[in-house]
Amino acid sequence: MTSSELRQRLRGREPVFGTLIVSSSPRWLDVIRGCGLDFVFIDTEHIALDRSELSWMCQAYAAIGLPPIVRIPAPDPFAATMALDGGAAGVVAPYVETVDQVQALRGAVKKRPIKGRKLDGILAGEVVEPDLERFMNMGAKERLLIINIESVPAIEALDDILAVPDLDGLLIGPHDLSSNLGVPEQYAHPDFIEACSTVFRKARAAGIGAGIHFWGEPKQQVCFLENGANMLIHSADILLFQKHLSLDLKAIRKAAGLRGGEDPLPNSDAI
Repeated sequence: MTSSELRQRLRGREPVFGTLIVSSSPRWLDVIRGCGLDFVFIDTEHIALDRSELSWMCQAYAAIGLPPIVRIPAPDPFAATMALDGGAAGVVAPYVETVDQVQALRGAVKKRPIKGRKLDGILAGEVVEPDLERFMNMGAKERLLIINIESVPAIEALDDILAVPDLDGLLIGPHDLSSNLGVPEQYAHPDFIEACSTVFRKARAAGIGAGIHFWGEPKQQVCFLENGANMLIHSADILLFQKHLSLDLKAIRKAAGLRGGEDPLPNSDAI
């Protein structure tokens, strides 16, 4: 899948599936290739990846048909351009709450390579030279702009945020959103479910993608899809490794009659 195909899928009806990739090992490409993913999610907000590592990962995953979507460290247009320069198919901007933030990101992602006063004028609605307009529009189809919805103020500002042109998707950050709602990590709480449903419904009504990064049980992830999400980032390589290693060791101990076969090992859920 190319970045433009992923963008079309986000704006359509068919769901797309990704996972968070933490490891920069080249061996990971062969593992991921056959897992049924549509894209990969690379997080530089919480994961320590330097710029050259990130660029290598972006170029490698794009080469095997998995568009790399990069979460940048902050809703900073300069961070967005660096990720795109490194080969990202698109960016996720964390903790966005205002139209001004979205507009600045729109300029960085969708109006490349224009900067400075000319970009300010374009974002304000000034008429653009036809050749430049065509050039920017052509590039905008190849780059995705997705914003994280992670707070009550963001949800309250959704209508205004969705009125900004060129957005490709909204992505819920469940840990931060649940905390901001006052129900930290209570992902089955009615307030959290209602907030997610509101984001999904409004994003899809606006014709853009609606997603969530979630690591819980498949049953709850299916509920997100049934409530309107069409972009699901399932778990992370490090969490899946931890989960299945713990289960395998527990099964081996149980089969061998060793202690630890009945209960999870101490700290087995620590990252």
